[in-house]
Amino acid sequence: MNASLDINVLPEGHPVKIYFEEKELIQILLGELEETSPIEETQKYYNIFNQLQSIERRFERKENQLFPFLEQKGWNGPSQGMWSFHDNLREQLRLLRKKIAKGEYKDVAADARFLTSGIHRLLLIEEDVLFPNALEILSEKDWIEVRKGEEEIGWMLAENPVAFPKEEEYIHPSQDTTKRELTFSLENTSHYDEGYMTVDQVNLLLKTMPLDITYVDENDKVIFYNRGKERVFPRSAGIIGREVRFCHPPKSVGTVLKILEEFKKGTKNEASFWINFKSRLIYIRYFAVRDAEKKYRGVIEMSQDITDIKKIEGENRLLNWD
Repeated sequence: MNASLDINVLPEGHPVKIYFEEKELIQILLGELEETSPIEETQKYYNIFNQLQSIERRFERKENQLFPFLEQKGWNGPSQGMWSFHDNLREQLRLLRKKIAKGEYKDVAADARFLTSGIHRLLLIEEDVLFPNALEILSEKDWIEVRKGEEEIGWMLAENPVAFPKEEEYIHPSQDTTKRELTFSLENTSHYDEGYMTVDQVNLLLKTMPLDITYVDENDKVIFYNRGKERVFPRSAGIIGREVRFCHPPKSVGTVLKILEEFKKGTKNEASFWINFKSRLIYIRYFAVRDAEKKYRGVIEMSQDITDIKKIEGENRLLNWD
């Protein structure tokens, strides 16, 4: 162990101390995996493997909590290097699970040795490099914030760790009003529920979204639509301020008015349709907009071409731009 890293001096519940508690569990599981035959003790092997795969929570805590705090302090190494290490182990775990499911036990035993070696190497790098430097770089306040976010992700341990710090009660992120130092300028921005954006950024966001959005207010007047590059249905500036009943073909007006009526009464909150339009499958959805007091504030109409989405099967985990 690195001479500067004395885990015993850390308080219970400290994120680094939890990592070391998990490390003990991981080493036990790796030992059991090596000593168990996937051929003769298939179910036991499978159970051990399942428990070991919960190491994903450890990866996620590092990637989503620890690494961002280190980046703020100027250390980007873990995000750039160790994250790739995590992904390699994830792929090994995925392939090993696939072979276990197929009963390819000879390959399982051989591949498991590579997985075990990789995890041991990761634990060594964490202990010798990552955690000693992180403890030196981050303040106690930083670690408290790290731990708060970890609550949402979870741990490998059978029981949740004790609170850290003990005197503070855990606050769910949705209730967390702590003022943090922002790393970007607030010039010309407006505050939204979950952040800040300029008018230009909002327009870019709405124009880039791969769907059509139209907002009708509580008075049934169209007050907004996004101008994407490839709209499903045509829109023009003349629609703004127009009553929504005059913005739909006569044959569909009755349906639209029925939706608005139910939304206003509070009996419904969503309506969905899908139609064939110009040889494409279009998914149309209406959502009631309500404020904090549940008062009706209008309706959002969203239209999306889902023709290609409907064709998706299986998984695609690799970037393929060819």
